Amino acid sequence: MSVLVINPNSSQGVTEGLAAALTPYGPHFDCITVPESPATIATNEDVARAGLRVLEIAREAKAEAVITACFSDPGLDLMRSEGIRAFGIQECGILTAMARADRFGIIALSPKSIPRHMARMRQMGVLERLAGEVGLSGVSALDAGTSDAVLEETLEAGAQLVAMGAGAIVLGCAGFAPRRRLLEDRLGVPVIDPVQAAAVMALGTILG
Repeated sequence: MSVLVINPNSSQGVTEGLAAALTPYGPHFDCITVPESPATIATNEDVARAGLRVLEIAREAKAEAVITACFSDPGLDLMRSEGIRAFGIQECGILTAMARADRFGIIALSPKSIPRHMARMRQMGVLERLAGEVGLSGVSALDAGTSDAVLEETLEAGAQLVAMGAGAIVLGCAGFAPRRRLLEDRLGVPVIDPVQAAAVMALGTILG
């Protein structure tokens, strides 16, 4: 049984971080990088291009499920339209947060990402449960999980969301994975790594 986890950006460091985050869930996950992509998926064009590449990879794979490990869920609808058992980390992260708290918040890499995330949440019909979304200063996916300066910025954003009424916080990038536990300990509310959330849902479909 296998789950293909596609990091749609070209940062091998991000892929290694999400692979480490999935280690507790067993040997079911094959995490790959898309080397021809930008280091961070930052624009609508990036998402569109990444979605097509994710679909191509998923078509060729023999995995029982596929996770698109970018918070804009590139390729998710395309894969589902072809009958591929696919999971997006934004969708799974939000659904998990709503199972933990009445209202949730999101930490994004940049304010520019927020309109794209909001559009997806409108499609999901979950905006009434959103306490708010706070964007960091335009950091990279790799720095989200490795930079001390970005960690402090992330903690400040998390504190803002708690003050806004968020009872759970979703990390708005796969790159945050190495920092989930520390953030949860410091912020005092459930902090959701969306890659882990998608992994649990994917396992539930192939092991159930």
